[in-house]
Order: sequence, then C-alpha cells, then structure tokens
Amino acid sequence: MDAIVLAGGYATRLRPTSLSFTKHLVPLANRPVLGWVLSQIAEAGVKEVFIVVGPHNREQIAEYVGDGSRFGVSVEYLVQERPLGLAHAVSLAEGLVNGPFLVYLGDNLLQGGVARYAKRFVDAGADAMVLLKEVEDPTRFGVAVFDGGRLSGFVEKPRQPPSRYALVGVYFFTPTIFEYIKRLKPSWRGEYEITDALDLMLKDGRRVDYAVHDGWWLDVGKKDDVLAANALLLDEYAKREVRGRVEDSKIEGRVVVEEGAVVKDSTVRGPAVVGRGAVIEGSFIGPYTSVGDGAVVRNSSVEYSVLMEGAVVEGVERLEESLVGRYARVASNARRYVRLHISDYSVVEL
Repeated sequence: MDAIVLAGGYATRLRPTSLSFTKHLVPLANRPVLGWVLSQIAEAGVKEVFIVVGPHNREQIAEYVGDGSRFGVSVEYLVQERPLGLAHAVSLAEGLVNGPFLVYLGDNLLQGGVARYAKRFVDAGADAMVLLKEVEDPTRFGVAVFDGGRLSGFVEKPRQPPSRYALVGVYFFTPTIFEYIKRLKPSWRGEYEITDALDLMLKDGRRVDYAVHDGWWLDVGKKDDVLAANALLLDEYAKREVRGRVEDSKIEGRVVVEEGAVVKDSTVRGPAVVGRGAVIEGSFIGPYTSVGDGAVVRNSSVEYSVLMEGAVVEGVERLEESLVGRYARVASNARRYVRLHISDYSVVEL
C-alpha cells in the first residue's frame, strides 16, 4: 500500500502562526504533526509516500522530512499550485500509486494509528473505505448520510447534519477513485470535493465501506486544537526520562528533559517535555506543557502551553493556554495573568 499525505493549504484558522510557519510542522509534545503522521503511516507497512505541498510551504516541509528515510519510508513531493480541494490534491498522484493506497490529511492524527484500518481495507477488497467519528458539531465537517443503516452518501459542512458521524481525515482507495475525480465539477466553495467523488462511487454501485473510529481524533486547525492535541499526546506518550542537567529542582511525574537542557531552581510537573538545549530557571512548568528546543523560561510560571523552538518567557507570573511561536519573546516587568497566541519572532512586553 502507498500513501498520499495532504499538506498544502494556507491554514488561515491558525494565523498568525501559519503566516510564517506551516501548521503541519507545529510541534505536539515537541514533535511536528507531520512527524506523527509519517510514523503512523510507516507503522501500517507503507513504504512509498507522496506528500502534496503548496508552493508556500514546500521548502519548510522538505527540510524537515527530507527523503523520508528516518521515518522508514520513501518520500516524493507533489506541488498543488492552488488549493483546489482534497480531490484535486489526490489526483496529482494518478499514475504514481500502485494498487490500494491511503490518504492522510497532514494536520490530523488518530489514536492507535491507521495500521488496523489499512489491513481491514485490503482484506475486504472494497473500492474505498472512509473513517467516521461521532462528533458534537457535525456542521464543521463532511458528514455521512445513512439510509436504513446503509451508507448512502456524504454532505460537506451541512447546516442541518443528517447524522453526527464526521469524516475523519483518513481515506482508503483503489486507483478507481481517479475515474470519479475526473468527473467532478467545482463545489460552491470552488473546490473539487472528495465527498462528491465518493457520492459518485456510491451511485455507480461501487463498494464504499466505513469504519467508526473509537479513539481520539485530532484535527489541528486552531490554537485551542494545538493545545488540546499537545495535552493528549503528552498524556499518552510522555515518560519520565531525564537526560539533561537538573540542579536544585523538582521533577514531578512523567517529565522528559532532553539532552543539553538545563533545569535550575525550578519545578517541572508532568506530563511535560523540555526540549534539547532549553533552559528553565527559577520557574514552574506545569502539566501539559511542551518547551521547545532552545527555548528559555526564567522567573515564570507556564502551564498548558506550547513554547516553540527558541521561544523566551521571562518574568511572567502566570502564562497558560498559550501558543508561542519560534523565537518569540514574552517578557513582563509587572505581575499579571496572560493568555497569548503570537507568531514567530514576536515580542510582547507587559
């Protein structure tokens, strides 16, 4: 099985972070979203991966992923010049994939990965298979339509949802899908919708299976999504591993302190991770916080936050629920409560 990872788009919901840094590389538990995705794909036995990128983020993604070898896969990049929809992005791999393949949105993550679903799809011999998840607000997603318990169609972001089962950002196809993508016309959004292609397959009597995912599903679209995803991944994967230097400090619970990091006169309470070369001094790092490589926290309290590479927080009595971009600096001469979403190289003085 091959895989197509969709990592284009402009991520407008994650601005200002996404103005200078592609959301597919935003760190969750100090590992880029795309790193988690590629690892899950490799676990499913996939060897060939086609990553669809945009002209605006190709260099950033290629710099991180490279040829894919460190993830155990071989990667080829396909450029989608304009964001014309998921179906259009998938069509770029026509003639390149061999046999059944999976499509994984590069800003989504599934608890437990996709290996079991890949096996189920291959064993079943269906033309396509979608993953569904029951959600509270189906109006934000593509939604499955059922007729007497049988999957009968899909509706994209409906005002009045026909069910509570949203399409998760993972699909399985055979090359048959390309025939149906060619028959599509742009939707009201000006995009070629993968849901429309699936509808055509159902109308033609093609076999489209579905599975309901029973674990968590992360769609990293907004700041709050990033923080929630970071917390979930820390909860699931963080272990007590202290490889850096700890001086006159308390390390409580499941905390990762990477090599080269320094924790001095501080308390770090897990689940949390302190990246390589980071410095924590005279501070409190609370649960569900990721401190990126080379970041600095001095005389501050930080909780339920993501501090990206090189970020600096100094003299802030309480910083929580915040996403701080690369090399951004948050400093305070007063003692006050702060909530922030700031982008790369920003400076905030309070």
